Amino acid sequence: QVQLVESGGGLVQPGRSLRLSCTASGSIFTIYDMGWYRQAPGKQRELVAAITSGGSRNYADSVKDRFTISRDNAKNTVYLQMDSLKPEDTAVYYCKIRLHDGTTEYDQWGQGTQVTVSS
Repeated sequence: QVQLVESGGGLVQPGRSLRLSCTASGSIFTIYDMGWYRQAPGKQRELVAAITSGGSRNYADSVKDRFTISRDNAKNTVYLQMDSLKPEDTAVYYCKIRLHDGTTEYDQWGQGTQVTVSS
């Protein structure tokens, strides 16, 4: 069993920054891709940013040049640095990892953390 614990969400004014963290623990043999998704009220969940085990990054057009995804493989942790936040970034943010536990390869989701951008 693998657990993901997210942190770093909260209420912030437009133009400010937040840093989200997501740490995996449990039966982990290897972690492949790691990513952040978000879901705003009344909208579908969407990919925000992803990073491969080799460090290649992919971003949604709406967050390019404002958000940065990174990972610390020694800590099984993925980060999302969010700068120049806008009200439209308000959503619940979820991390997702693709992992192998030594037997099976599968995706694991975090519980979500609320990010609210408002003055």
